[in-house]
Parts: sequence; structure tokens; C-alpha cells
Amino acid sequence: MGNDFVSSLRPAIVMTALFALLLGIAYPLALTGIGQLAFPHQANGSLIEDHGQVIGSELLAQGFSSDRYFHPRPSAAGKGYDPLASAGSNLGPASQALHDRVVGDIKTLKAAGPAGPVPQDLVTTSASGLDPDITPEAAFYQVARVAKARGLSEQTLHGMVEEAIAHPLLGFLGEDRVNVLLLNRQLDALGAKPAQ
Repeated sequence: MGNDFVSSLRPAIVMTALFALLLGIAYPLALTGIGQLAFPHQANGSLIEDHGQVIGSELLAQGFSSDRYFHPRPSAAGKGYDPLASAGSNLGPASQALHDRVVGDIKTLKAAGPAGPVPQDLVTTSASGLDPDITPEAAFYQVARVAKARGLSEQTLHGMVEEAIAHPLLGFLGEDRVNVLLLNRQLDALGAKPAQ
């Protein structure tokens, strides 16, 4: 009986070791290699560099508070835009704290922005708190403020936003969106005069 048990256990151990090597080492290494060859930018986190220094990622929002920049969605991640504390606020629709924050944000935006309704994504956080994109409407809403702060024409900025709109993949997967970090980098590349 002892020999039967050992002989039946041997194939199980061999198969476990074989599949651990195949699925735990060979398969992940193969996919990593394919990703590095076919999509190196995306496989390395879609990092954005400036003069050899990483300044952000296309996939993560950053906080911009100056009037000279387009602002992303509000963030509840850590103390704001913290990639190590990605999370929503967990405040429900009946939360007074959430209501007060949204109402305060709307008042602030209306004071600095155009007349009309404030786009929803400028006052609500995403589930991760790190959504790098805003709707085109949210970007257009901020054009007047950014143009005034940078001494640019609204028409110029409106055209920049139009060009920055990413459309749904294959025409139907996703929504129109604007990556805030990439748009702000384009602004800085203009070399616009500083605000007075």
C-alpha cells in the first residue's frame, strides 16, 4: 500500500511543479516580453517624461489648482490624487458632507467660470479618485478661466480642447474624453505669457 501511495503521488507532484513553472513563470514572462516589444509605453505605465524626469502618467490624475491650468475631477484618494490610496469617498447620496462639498465646489466654479450649469464631473469624484480624464464639456467650461490667466484667446484654447478630445475606441467603446495632464502639457508647450 505504501508503494502504491508513493507511485500515485509522484504524478501529482510532477504535474503541480510543471504547471507552476508554466503558469507561474513561463506564461507571465512571455506576456511581459510581448508587452514590452509590442507596447513598451503602455507596458511601462504610460509614463510621461520631461527632460529625462518622470512627471506623471497618462493613466493617473494629478492635482492642478492654478487658474493657468485645466483642472481634473476632484479626488478622494488619500489627501487628493494619491496613487497609493486610490479610493472613492464612500459618501452616499444622502450624505450631508458630500452635499456641502459639491455645493461649495459649484459656487467656486460658477464664480470663476461662465454662466450655465457646471459639468457634473467637475464636482464629483471618480471611484478611484484618480481618473485622468474629464468630459469635453468640463474642459470647454474651463476655457474662459484658463484663457484669461494665460493671456490667450478663448478661440485658441477651444481649438486645443477640440484637438485633445479622444473618441471612443472603435467608435463605440467608451466616451469622448480629454486627458487633463496631456492638455496641460500642450498649454505649457505654447510658451504663453505668464498671468498678469
